[in-house]
Amino acid sequence: MNSSRLLINDYAGVTVVTFTDSSILEASAIDSIAKDLYHLVDAQAKLKVILDFSKVKSMSSQGLGMLINMNKKLTAIKGSLALCGVRPEIKKLFALTGLEKEFKFHADDRAALGAWKVNVN
Repeated sequence: MNSSRLLINDYAGVTVVTFTDSSILEASAIDSIAKDLYHLVDAQAKLKVILDFSKVKSMSSQGLGMLINMNKKLTAIKGSLALCGVRPEIKKLFALTGLEKEFKFHADDRAALGAWKVNVN
C-alpha cells in the first residue's frame, strides 16, 4: 500500500513511514496521506508508528491536524506514534500550537527505533 507520497517499512513490529514530498501543504495531498496513514492503524492494526519528516521542509496546519488524528487513533488502540527528522521550522509549528508535548520527537529513525529497542544494522 505504498503511495507515491509515503515509503513504508516494517522493522520488528515498528512501522516507519517516510514522507517523500518536501512539502505537506495541499489539501488533496494531505487527504491522500491521511487516508494511507489511517489505513495502517484502522485496517492493519499497526501499534508502533514512526513518521520520518527528514525530507519535509514545510507543512500546513491541516497537516498538523492529520498528525493529531493519527495520534488519537493510535492512542485509542493503545499504540504509540513517534516523529523523527523534524526540521526546526516545522518543530516551531508544534511549539506555537502547544502540541510539542503531545508527540515524541527523535533525531532520526534509528533513534526512534532505538526508543522501542529495535536494532537496525
